[in-house]
Amino acid sequence: MTRRILIYGGSGGIGAATARLLKAQGDEVHLVGRNEARLAALATELGATFTAGDVNDSGLFERVSSEAGEICDGLVYAAGTINLKSLARLAEADFLNDFRVNAMGAALAVQAALKALKKSTASPSIVLFSSVAARQGFASHASIGMAKAAVSGLTLCLAAELAPHIRVNAIAPSLTRTPLAASILSSEPMAASIAGLHALQRLGTPADIAALARFLLSEESGWMTGQIIGLDGGRSTLRTKG
Repeated sequence: MTRRILIYGGSGGIGAATARLLKAQGDEVHLVGRNEARLAALATELGATFTAGDVNDSGLFERVSSEAGEICDGLVYAAGTINLKSLARLAEADFLNDFRVNAMGAALAVQAALKALKKSTASPSIVLFSSVAARQGFASHASIGMAKAAVSGLTLCLAAELAPHIRVNAIAPSLTRTPLAASILSSEPMAASIAGLHALQRLGTPADIAALARFLLSEESGWMTGQIIGLDGGRSTLRTKG
């Protein structure tokens, strides 16, 4: 049975890797993202459909629901921000934007797709993205940590509300080598230093995250819902030095 999966953040590193993995196993994907050129190129590569737009535009979600088709078997909300500033440097606009893109955008995306998800006969599944920063405190992560913690809360509430027909889980990665993180990882010594903070001594890759997203969308995870899964090289739970 061919499934149809909706992927927000489809032009980003994790969204694109997930789309390629799903397409390789025979699923159809509808991509949503801000970068229209990258989105169109990926859609051409995969034979996918797409909607270009910014999740800060409240009209985007209904436009996606009308363009993505009447039935949706899965939704991945991989749109996000990385905004690292001390509390003293954070403006109200920072908090609002991080919350809007990461948490409210996820809620509105699910809300708009809900009718199509309920029509699915393929054990529909939703995958959201929290963060290691919602579980462990890091300096200069106040805004993004707060927004991602909201995603964790949203995951639990939606999993309860939408059971038993629709499953909802979240992935909570540590820093991953994506275009979104490029400014942080532009210095290889800095990247190596951050990698060394992880028990597995490396940063995550889009392929790492996409593999878990694929699992959470599949029947193999059919008895899993309401989980926030740390995929973080051990960062949230392990210390191998000191």
